[in-house]
Amino acid sequence: MVALVIIALTAGAFGALAWAADKHRSTFGAVLPAGAAVAASLVVWMITMAVGLGNDGATAWIPWILSIVVGGAAAWATAGFVGRARHAQQVERTNQILQMH
Repeated sequence: MVALVIIALTAGAFGALAWAADKHRSTFGAVLPAGAAVAASLVVWMITMAVGLGNDGATAWIPWILSIVVGGAAAWATAGFVGRARHAQQVERTNQILQMH
């Protein structure tokens, strides 16, 4: 249980960093990349534990590291994709409003 809490907090921190570093962060909320990171990391942790990678002493580190890496990647991908897509939509909408006569 402690492993889940530590992984979730670390992934949430990566999500907060991804939001803070994104130049289009005003187009989406701070919880979106953090939520995506936490969800992805916990799903990966559950899958790696179900496969049995946490049972052996030699492979017990894999669920920890893999979960945190996947959570960080999900946070950065979510922030980058959503930020660019929503920024492009806002620019298009603004241009449509400005072109009205």
